[in-house]
Parts: sequence; C-alpha cells; structure tokens
Amino acid sequence: MPRTIWSGAISFGLVTVPINVVSATEDHSVRFHQYHLEDMGRVRVRKFCEVEDREVGQGEIGKGYQLTKEQVIPITDDELSNLPLPTAKAIEIEAFVPLASVDPIRIGEGYYLQPSGQVAAKPYKLLRQALSRSSKVAVAKYAWSGRERLGILRVRDDVIVLHAMRWPDEIRDPAELVPPPVELTDEEIEGALALLETMTREDLEGEEFRDTYTEALQQIIEAKREDQELPEAPAPAEGTGALVDLMAALNASVKKARESRGEDADVHEMKPKKKTAKKQPAKKTAAKKPRRAS
Repeated sequence: MPRTIWSGAISFGLVTVPINVVSATEDHSVRFHQYHLEDMGRVRVRKFCEVEDREVGQGEIGKGYQLTKEQVIPITDDELSNLPLPTAKAIEIEAFVPLASVDPIRIGEGYYLQPSGQVAAKPYKLLRQALSRSSKVAVAKYAWSGRERLGILRVRDDVIVLHAMRWPDEIRDPAELVPPPVELTDEEIEGALALLETMTREDLEGEEFRDTYTEALQQIIEAKREDQELPEAPAPAEGTGALVDLMAALNASVKKARESRGEDADVHEMKPKKKTAKKQPAKKTAAKKPRRAS
C-alpha cells in the first residue's frame, strides 16, 4: 500500500470529506548513481555553510526568503503549514465543468483520494456518485509544497482522483511555433483520415504500449553483470528519410498498419487528382448587321 503524502479534507459547499492523498502512479525507471571512474567510488553532494565553511546536517538546515543581499527572512515549516489560506488544509471545490473544457496540456500528476475513516465514507460516496452522474469534473484549489495549486477531481472506477493543474499563465503561447501556410489536397486529407482509422484502438493494451527503453537498459545491465556481449541495437527501419511523395507515404503507412493488425493489406491506392485547367467560355461573336441599300 503506497504511503499517504498529504492529509486534509475536500470542501464541497458545507460538506467536508476527510481524505488521505496517495500517489496514483509509480515510476519504474532505471536509476543511476554518480561514481568516480578511476576507482568507482560513490560521488555524493554535501551541503556546506558559506559563513562557517563547514558541512551541515539536515537538522541544521531551514528555509528562508532573501529580501536583500544582506537580509534573509527565515520561514519555518510550522509557519508554512499554518498559512492564512482556506486551501492550506483542504481541497476547496470552486466549480464543476465538463472535462472536454479542460485543455489536457494543463493536466499534471494524478493522486488517489482515500476517505479517512468511517465518518468520511458517506460524504465521499456522495461526491463520487454526484461526479459520475453529472459527467463533470470538479475544479478545486489546494496548497501543497509551498504554493497554492489548481486541480480537477474526477472519478476512476470507485475512487476520486485529483489531477494537479497548471495555472493559465504557466502555459506558453504556441503562436510562434505555427508552421508557414501550405496547401493540402482533399486526397491527402482523406489519406490521413484513412491512416487514422486504420490505427484506431479501443484501448491502450498491447505489446506496443510497453516501456522498451527500460527493458533495453535492463538487458545491458544484465549482460554486463554476467560478463556477456552487449545486445546489438536493431537496424533502423527502412524508409525513414525525408518524405518526397506524401501520398505514397500515406498509402504505405495504411498498408503497414493493416498488416500489423492482421488485416488484409491490399488497399485501394489513393492517388492525387490531376488539376485540370478550367475551360474558358467561348467568346460570343457579334452578329453582322445587314448593309443598308444605298
């Protein structure tokens, strides 16, 4: 069972739900330490006091805000935990919105919210079912790790999940990254849609959704431990150069996607339509007027 990283309550109007916060994710990355290459001695970071020029222990270290070059304002952990904020000890629900209205770029880490004790079970279930039936998510404020944060509460299975969110001013404007204007034909768009349809899945279960980078690192570590040859890197896939013919690349991609799913790889080749010059309407010749007799 993962440890509790924060305890507090969800404030839902006048309803209070005592909860414990537990991390909803696990990190399975391979971790490395730093070593001295000459003798493989562990390299560690030590903390020194600039005034006394000596190493200090963790018990001697505190937080401070540098007001000027000479003046530092010390801030204790007790002072941080007793900030004059309603969100210091509670997750304050501010509004309910459709999930589709939240830009995914603003959504961060996820945490499971666990009801704290039997008393919290009923209001916890009430909020969970209200979220489920409304098909909405709750937008809330809370204060963790020295700052106030924004988050959304949603339901996953039978548990309420809190997702950290970034504030609007933390999202960079992508306007300068927009590519220059180009023209696309209807056939190229239809080809992309055909590829999208071929690659559509109902879930994210399968061999292609596993962490092959960590597996490759573990193979190298195991080979070196057993004093064996290192596994060779796979040959690069063919056709990874610059795209010259977009339609040909789309056709090949659709065929490859169908083959990987065991479907019939024979596809109707999409070809760009040739642009034909517009016919100019024939000029009307003026009718000759009959000559008058002299």
